[in-house]
Amino acid sequence: MKKITGGVTAPKGFFASSAAAGIKYQGRTDMAMVYSDAPCTLAGTFTRNIVKAAPVLWDREIVRSGAKGRAVVVNSGIANAGTGKEGMEICEKTAEAAAKTLGIPKDSVLIGSTGVIGMQIAIDRIERGIGLLAEGLSADPEAGTAASKAIMTTDTVNKEFAYEIELPDASGESTVIVTIGGMSKGSGMIHPNMCTMLGYITTDCAIEKGLLQKAVSAIVADTFNMISVDGDTSTNDTLLVLANGKAGNREITAEDESYRIFYEALFAVCRDLAVKMAGDGEGATKLIESRVIHMDTVENAKILAKSVITSSLVKAMVFGKDANCGRLLCALGYAGPEFDPDTVEIRMTGEGGEILFCSGGAVLGFDEEKALQILSEEKVTFISDMKMGEASAVAWGCDLTYDYVSINADYRS
Repeated sequence: MKKITGGVTAPKGFFASSAAAGIKYQGRTDMAMVYSDAPCTLAGTFTRNIVKAAPVLWDREIVRSGAKGRAVVVNSGIANAGTGKEGMEICEKTAEAAAKTLGIPKDSVLIGSTGVIGMQIAIDRIERGIGLLAEGLSADPEAGTAASKAIMTTDTVNKEFAYEIELPDASGESTVIVTIGGMSKGSGMIHPNMCTMLGYITTDCAIEKGLLQKAVSAIVADTFNMISVDGDTSTNDTLLVLANGKAGNREITAEDESYRIFYEALFAVCRDLAVKMAGDGEGATKLIESRVIHMDTVENAKILAKSVITSSLVKAMVFGKDANCGRLLCALGYAGPEFDPDTVEIRMTGEGGEILFCSGGAVLGFDEEKALQILSEEKVTFISDMKMGEASAVAWGCDLTYDYVSINADYRS
């Protein structure tokens, strides 16, 4: 597996574009399109929030129907959530406009929206934007990067990654290069449970739909569902994977070695996107990584790891660079899974070294200057050794800052 530069346009047969349609923002691009010149096998996961945005309902139906995908149209600024019947009509009109412009079936058009909940989207701006997007489609890496920037809301950086792998060709006598590329957005209202985040992954791999969906569902559980910025699960959470098969590999139809290699690369793309979103939380200054090791079950390890990164007190502690580390022991204790506090060890690590600050059920004395040095770094890792078994999990979050409150106190304006 090789990490390469690029995003959604890295795989063969995929194009992207961006446009300034004036959906909500002025003076910046706010629409993006991803297009495949061949029909794509689709897989996806969606928010478990009972209140689902219209594009979530639209995309979920297409993915479940078994239809082939050709294009994704995304707008930023307005979420098209809490918009009732009119919101679904906007989705249908968007798909119709894209289908007519691109010459593809309406049920091959997937839709994404992100931004303010409860506002209606002006369809004339969407339709004008689709025309601009179709004209600007390009397979260049820059087009993929521009698309990843167009879907940003309060994000401070765009998010895109790509990997290459080698798989057997159709004859089985040689190998071909298979590429997986992706882009995502998300900075606030980030507590995915699908699986505001949107993620779009493209690949030129040939893979059977059921296996693609199985891989996506499993990977989401260990990547996007292991991040949190603020504990709010969005109405719009969506991850879509489009596979057009243009790499020429022998189609993956069983959980064999080819499936394992593909799975690892897809996992890497999802993990990288997820971690970058966690570190780019609204107002954040630091990425927090929580590792739980030697727990009895993976599920319990996940619960404990997420309890640390979702604790407002832990998040505020990291922002303030105040090593009030008893807060971590507290966060583990109320998470739910049973453990013996007297056997747990908790460490804080960073480029500046490592500190053991909890053992034998007690918070220990430690070098405050060294702790300050670690907490001043861009990434802080907490390792909780539960000493109960062999299961482990990792979760990612960010610190809680004054800017988070400021951003969300006047988000609509």
